[in-house]
Amino acid sequence: MPITSPIRFVASAALIYLTIAPNFCVAADAVMHAVSDTVPTKIADHSAALRHAVDAAIRPLMTTYAVPGIAVAVTIDGRASFFNYGLANLATAAPVRETTLFEVGSISKTFTATLGAYAQALGALSLDDHPGQYLAALKGRPIDLATLQQLATYTAGGLPLQFPDAVKNDAAMIDYFRDWQPAAAPGAQRLYSNPSIGLFGLVTARALQRDFAEVMQTTLLPKLGLQHTFLQVPKSAAATYAWGYNKANQPTRVSPGVFDAQAYGIKSSSADVLRFVQANIAPDTLERPVMQAVRATQLVRYRSGALEQGLGWEQYPYPVTLAQLLEGNGEAMLYDANAARAVAQPPPANLAARPSKLFNKTGSTNGFGAYVAFVPAARIGVVLLANKSYPIAARVTAAHAILAELARQSSGATGSVPSK
Repeated sequence: MPITSPIRFVASAALIYLTIAPNFCVAADAVMHAVSDTVPTKIADHSAALRHAVDAAIRPLMTTYAVPGIAVAVTIDGRASFFNYGLANLATAAPVRETTLFEVGSISKTFTATLGAYAQALGALSLDDHPGQYLAALKGRPIDLATLQQLATYTAGGLPLQFPDAVKNDAAMIDYFRDWQPAAAPGAQRLYSNPSIGLFGLVTARALQRDFAEVMQTTLLPKLGLQHTFLQVPKSAAATYAWGYNKANQPTRVSPGVFDAQAYGIKSSSADVLRFVQANIAPDTLERPVMQAVRATQLVRYRSGALEQGLGWEQYPYPVTLAQLLEGNGEAMLYDANAARAVAQPPPANLAARPSKLFNKTGSTNGFGAYVAFVPAARIGVVLLANKSYPIAARVTAAHAILAELARQSSGATGSVPSK
């Protein structure tokens, strides 16, 4: 089903009140819109059950973790629904909407991965290349033993989650990579890393002979149909940019840093992130190089611990239990080195016959928390964007419950989501 030029209508609306902290309440504007390219005939039949499932998943966690606002977007068989709760700005009482901009944190890595795969589709680079082919200062150094694919899958040999505090500019970043010593052979272990995906993004931009932020903003995002997604929020969209709230409930937004754009810099709305999800579910609607890029990000490159690692996306055989998702998104996979095993790629002719998978990615900044999960074979997906960084386990649990209802309603579902 095409995912452009949707017809929008309001299916239902309700104003509810949630106590989300001991000393204050916020109004949660739970408004659902349904989007379809054709006149919808079944939205009304499932809207009440869907809204009940989303409310049951979202309202308790807002109360438990004092989350000011959450935007939820879901897709079933190409149709999108939006559920908006609470406030984007506590000072002005601006409500959350599907057009509200949130910091999506490390979900940005899936965009960086897609850009790298797009560069490969154009012939500008190969994932089998090494960084020294594009950055002369790194040629022949230990980091140059890793391939671009290994940089994009956190398997370069032990690059850390974050740069040391001393790395504050591009010159220090190059010095860091030039002097870095691996803890393991390339491909032997997976250690989740901002520097790793950041270097992949830098090399991608060099291969395309463009600035990373410029090529992302002016080329890839428009080709994905994303008109309200930014690395730098322009003045024209500033009023829609939510404030995040830290653990002390103080307003905050992401700070600049080395590789911020590549690793955690995207700001987007639930409507746009859902459109990205729909593009991943049905990439055939995209122009050929972008379609090839999206497909390439979904191939399993390494198996490590509880998950299968693609380019940006982490994935699991579907149906998947909540326990499996929690393990794959747990602290051991985020902070620890886990043994990795390379996976041979199927020939292109067999891509359509791949087993059913659930793809997911978490994202956090100091004031925002996000989670995305989708199942292409079942044609279902869910986006959770919040202006507080609440626990990842709570996000995964809520999304898993919502996916179970989506699977029940989807005509493309190949199995239900197991509950445990």
